[in-house]
Amino acid sequence: MDFLNAIGYREWILHVLLLLPLVGAVVIARLPEAVTKRAALWVAGLEFFLSLGLWWAVDTSSGTLQLVSEFAWLPRWGISYALGIDGISLFMVLLSTGLTFLCVFGSFSYITSRERGYYALLLVLLTGMLGVFLATDLFLFYLFWEVMLIPMYFLIGIWGGQNRWYAAIKFFLFTMVGSLLMLVAIIALVWTVGRATGVYSFGYDHLLRHAAAVGDLAPWLFGAFALAFAIKVPVFPFHTWLPDAHVEAPTAGSVILAGVLLKMGTYGFLRFAIPFFPAVALGPVVSQVVVTLAVVGIVYGALVAMVQPDIKKLVAYSSVSHIGFVMLGIWAGTVESVQGALMVMIGHGLSTGALFFLVGMLYERRHTREIASFGGLARVVPLFSLILTVTALASIGLPGLNGFVGEFLVLLGSYQTYPMATIIATTGVIFAAAYLLWALQRMIFGPLDNEENQGLTDLTRRELAVLLPLIAGMIWLGLYPRPVLDRMEPATRHYLEMTTAPTPGGVTAVHPMGIQTTTEAR
Repeated sequence: MDFLNAIGYREWILHVLLLLPLVGAVVIARLPEAVTKRAALWVAGLEFFLSLGLWWAVDTSSGTLQLVSEFAWLPRWGISYALGIDGISLFMVLLSTGLTFLCVFGSFSYITSRERGYYALLLVLLTGMLGVFLATDLFLFYLFWEVMLIPMYFLIGIWGGQNRWYAAIKFFLFTMVGSLLMLVAIIALVWTVGRATGVYSFGYDHLLRHAAAVGDLAPWLFGAFALAFAIKVPVFPFHTWLPDAHVEAPTAGSVILAGVLLKMGTYGFLRFAIPFFPAVALGPVVSQVVVTLAVVGIVYGALVAMVQPDIKKLVAYSSVSHIGFVMLGIWAGTVESVQGALMVMIGHGLSTGALFFLVGMLYERRHTREIASFGGLARVVPLFSLILTVTALASIGLPGLNGFVGEFLVLLGSYQTYPMATIIATTGVIFAAAYLLWALQRMIFGPLDNEENQGLTDLTRRELAVLLPLIAGMIWLGLYPRPVLDRMEPATRHYLEMTTAPTPGGVTAVHPMGIQTTTEAR
């Protein structure tokens, strides 16, 4: 920490994290093809290395935004270049930089055409993702939200599978419709608050303090924000773009899509939609609708995953199921459930990201993703089979791995608020075990009766270097999640204080680490 203070880390780190990949993308676009991938790896590696200092530099104890900086950008219109980070966005930033670094490294052998454009777009995508998690000006947030859309569209459309343009256009149209409605809501919010206060500003704190000024417009504005975020999550029934995008995207695109982009929707609910309009978002009607859709998504995603013949589509539908736990945890509104939702967001990024890496590695060897085309893989690729098994067990929620902690906290906290919905959601864990264990049984166990599988090669050192950090993260979060929970708890409590009105009589809750605390029941 003394070293970080000596170099003024807190003053410049957020700006560097945004600018470094953007500058790197411009440079890479002009480099010879032969050195492109190594240059991209250096940029992504430096970005991840610099971001690690946030673990010590961000004081999460207050639960409020830290490292805040603001510069007037378009003062006439109340637009500023404003950034900040707290215990919620901290882990999304680390997840973004870490996964991007692994995606660049993991693409070395698989991307052999138009490499400059590919790696440049990955870095631009990183800037967009980080901007979404760091922006504290709503115009800047919206700008980064749209910046993120463009590189992902081209990554799917140029380097994707056979139906890549169909998937890319579908992804673009779904996201754009929600984004445009959100832009209208942002402008209406700024205009309404400006008329009431005399200050027209897109600043997050200003709008949060005076959001009540929107009055009867609140349901409409919340609806616009919620639609944009629900499409991005995606919440059932807005999920139909996701399987196509996952299946057709290149491996790195699928990893980032599942690991980070889906979390932008749930982050948007936590940061903007619910704090701006808590009376609407947490009212009985909206709450029942959201919780119902979350539970339907959990069960529906798991059941559809169970019947998929394509392993990549199976993993894609599993994301619909897992993200349902996040939505349930957020709307349950207890410390445990919200922290559990955040842990699911992090854990899902690790385990599902690893699953997509593994599917991509297998596809490069066999050029098929049909589950029926495999069988007995443990005999020829034992290391691959071991890592696939561990990753699948983490996704199922086996105790001792990351998936268990998040889903357990969600179910524990949600039962206090929505007991029946929580009981139904628990079946999603059972279904997850069914579809993943059945897929493992068909792919890596049983007879090795397909001659094309007999000559498969096991994981290379580069592939192991990509997968092992993800496995380490799964084990760490499963066995010792306390450092992560401690850092996100103050921000979680601050969020609940902003969105929950005190009620007579507290409900005694158990802190995730076993400490008895008293929280107010919603």
